[in-house]
Amino acid sequence: MAQFTVHRNNNPKSKTGIPYLLDVQSNLLAELNTRVVVPLYLRKSLHTKPITRLMPEFTIENKKTVLMTPQLAGVSIKNIGEPVADFSAHRDEIIAALDLLVTGV
Repeated sequence: MAQFTVHRNNNPKSKTGIPYLLDVQSNLLAELNTRVVVPLYLRKSLHTKPITRLMPEFTIENKKTVLMTPQLAGVSIKNIGEPVADFSAHRDEIIAALDLLVTGV
């Protein structure tokens, strides 16, 4: 699994509104049994306007999604689905969202 890869959400309870998980963990920690991920919610399932810098919007498989950075979580590798996109090109936006969450800057 590689950093900035978008995976399908395999959790049957949440995958309808949260179809994707973005892996944000460093590749240097690949030997761990868990990955740090940020859920990507379907934009239409949100009832409030996202904070743009903290929760950037992306389109995946023609679906508008929102990176829910405040819901950053560690997930067992066995619960992460197949890769569907590489978000390496969005690295700066993703790191900015994580920086805002963790440092407030």
